[in-house]
Amino acid sequence: MGTHPSGPSSLIAQPTIFLKDVIKSNPELITPELAKIFDGDLPFLFKVLSVGKALSIQAHPDKKLGKELFEKYPNIYKDPNHKPEMAVAITEFEALCGFRPLEEIIDFLSEYPEFRDIVGNNVTSSFIKTVRGRECSKNVEEIESNKVALRQLFTSLMTADPNNVLTCVKTLISRIQHYDNPKGSTQELLVRLNEQFPGDVGIFCVLMLNYIKLAPGQAMFLGANEPHAYLFGDCVECMATSDNVVRAGLTPKFKDVPILVNMLTYRYGSAKSQALTPIPYYNSPTSLLYDPPIEEFSVILTNLDTQCRSEVFKGIAGPSIFIITEGKGFLRIENKSEILEPGSVFFVGANVSITLELAADCDKLISYRAFCALK
Repeated sequence: MGTHPSGPSSLIAQPTIFLKDVIKSNPELITPELAKIFDGDLPFLFKVLSVGKALSIQAHPDKKLGKELFEKYPNIYKDPNHKPEMAVAITEFEALCGFRPLEEIIDFLSEYPEFRDIVGNNVTSSFIKTVRGRECSKNVEEIESNKVALRQLFTSLMTADPNNVLTCVKTLISRIQHYDNPKGSTQELLVRLNEQFPGDVGIFCVLMLNYIKLAPGQAMFLGANEPHAYLFGDCVECMATSDNVVRAGLTPKFKDVPILVNMLTYRYGSAKSQALTPIPYYNSPTSLLYDPPIEEFSVILTNLDTQCRSEVFKGIAGPSIFIITEGKGFLRIENKSEILEPGSVFFVGANVSITLELAADCDKLISYRAFCALK
């Protein structure tokens, strides 16, 4: 949902007319200021993802790298923008996100000999020698030294000989697949990913990246140049207007390992650092605001029920798109009314007040609204 050329939205009543054309003809819909800043585009791209099979180990470039990749490889990287993104879980949702705390990686190097065999004894020893005892150091020089060691370890993994990777994966899976591996455990995930992508190096990324599980309504924010992979579940995803993805594992698509290992920040630590906690939207009893630390987008989750059957939203100083994911109801704008049902998508122009209302024969209406507002 949005104006990106890879998947532009159009009007239901006139499918040949794209949202971008409407905005360019009526810049006040997004405010003249935002129209100038973002060249007539929506500042964000809005998606609903239903992940049944793991998506690739990937990262998205910052603005500088996005521009460089677009200029050098426009057939692969389709635009010059950065792509920070946020995911809000609709169902139970699983993902890999950011590098684990260093002590966990050390433990896994000990627990999984196949992991050591892929990266090599020298790299393993160097990593452990460098970071052990200062895994949680606040010293800037020690943190940078840890990042260098982490980069060397990850690069050794992602550039390992494919035949060696295949051998190590087979050895690993044959060793652990008969264990009692409860759903959601590290070992269960390793086995599951091998069923989806047999022998793929991305399987071992489980031992380096945080494995997180979100309950419905929980969210995570991913800045540029951070490794991640969505594994299972449904989510609403919002991002800057970009389609740039650098992949390196768990995918049959084009992989760009050299760029990926060079672009990452190599920040490490608990997955809590990626968690994004919502706050009530203007003290609303039914709406939560997810507000990441960037200018391009925020998201409002509204959950109407029999205790609160409607909510009035004052106009936002910027454009928004909302989608209904559950229930039935009505959208009311002045004297006009539109029926809402799962899959309904509406664009709302800047400074337009709306009312969401639950249908009389329904006990729930859930909507997600992405917006950008001048601050």
